[in-house]
Amino acid sequence: MKLFGTDGIRGKANEEPMTAQTVVLIGKAIARNLKKNSVKNDLKILIGKDTRLSNYMLEMSLASGILSEGIQVLLVGPVPTPAVAHLTKSFACARGIMLTASHNHAFDNGIKVFDSQGFKITEKEEKEIESLVFSDEIKNPSVKNEFIGRAKRIDDAAGRYIEFCKSTIKNHSLKGLKIVVDCANGASYKIAPTIFEELGAKVIVSGNNPNGVNINLDCGALNLDKLKEKVLEEKADCGFAFDGDADRVMFVDEKGIETDGDFILAIIAKHLLEKNKFKQNSFVATTMSNKGLHDFAEKNSLGLILTDVGDKYVIQEMREKELILGGEQSGHIILSNYSTTGDGIITALNILKIMKKENKKLSELKQVMEKYPQVLMNLKVKEKKPIEKLNAFQEKLNEFEKALGKQGRILVRYSGTEPLIRVMIEGKNKAQIQLMAETLVNELRKAMN
Repeated sequence: MKLFGTDGIRGKANEEPMTAQTVVLIGKAIARNLKKNSVKNDLKILIGKDTRLSNYMLEMSLASGILSEGIQVLLVGPVPTPAVAHLTKSFACARGIMLTASHNHAFDNGIKVFDSQGFKITEKEEKEIESLVFSDEIKNPSVKNEFIGRAKRIDDAAGRYIEFCKSTIKNHSLKGLKIVVDCANGASYKIAPTIFEELGAKVIVSGNNPNGVNINLDCGALNLDKLKEKVLEEKADCGFAFDGDADRVMFVDEKGIETDGDFILAIIAKHLLEKNKFKQNSFVATTMSNKGLHDFAEKNSLGLILTDVGDKYVIQEMREKELILGGEQSGHIILSNYSTTGDGIITALNILKIMKKENKKLSELKQVMEKYPQVLMNLKVKEKKPIEKLNAFQEKLNEFEKALGKQGRILVRYSGTEPLIRVMIEGKNKAQIQLMAETLVNELRKAMN
């Protein structure tokens, strides 16, 4: 059985692999793998979580497994995923673990694992952990009872992260800005409003009353309708929404128009370029990025490096080429001067700082990029059949690609975290690409039966 997908382990809470029993084994395997690859004896693992009901159960299970292997545990409670990455370094921990299913609904859950530097662990380490979880040896204790680990709760973890986030824009005043902040009833529900209020912004908050089952429910980065309405109603300068673990953010400008990760990348890239702070004049995006971002890069003589979908692939490319900016259309933005993973709060702070410094509305800043019309359709699948072997579908795909030429593009891929196949088409004519997408999805539906 494969545990790790493109972004950690995912599953429905209280169903395999996200059961209390299996998560104990996962905790043991993470700890044992760590001991195998470390020369240190005083090892610590930090655990954070979002606001899902199942995290009461899974936090204890994960900690129990780790403690049984003789490793200390630091519990930081509900904090964003990037806070776990940061605090892992800050507390000199050997691993950081976040319990979250990100943008998924409340009854899903998952596990993201970070190394001592706040980066997601390698695929090699993931495979080693998987192998241990399903081995017979993992069921047997590896330490004597006097060496069982201790757990400690860190009460000021949120406060430490708040101060770190503010420092990334040098505590630049946001006074005069009126913003709407949607916390998705998730991990940012206390931390995010505090940060923006302390920096002087007038903050209207929503999605900040988690009850364990309402995370991402009709709110958050994937559900912007209410945010758009609130921005217009309040005549706010902008609004933004985090997902459940706040590693991504989506904006709405003062006109109530959605502003995705591609626009955010372009705005930050342009600002860095004008301030002569753009390292190597290149940045990273994924194959899902809008063609308008490609045009922006070409117009500004910037290198745009594309990776597979998944922020870990973006970060990997950024590390290899020592770049400071990368991200995804979905709102994962990585600013490597400050963070080792996508950070919605730090991204929002940087956009607000640019708005203040340039004295421009978000709709004005967005003019740096013209977005091509885009259609994205998903089809649920029982089996992920090789796309290249679906002959009838491939014929239709080739026909449409020729028709679009250089004025558009088509991307077909399986989701790395859900049983879905995604069809994305961009082009100048919205009606044309909508019809193309519907036709391709119908071809896929027939091929998958």
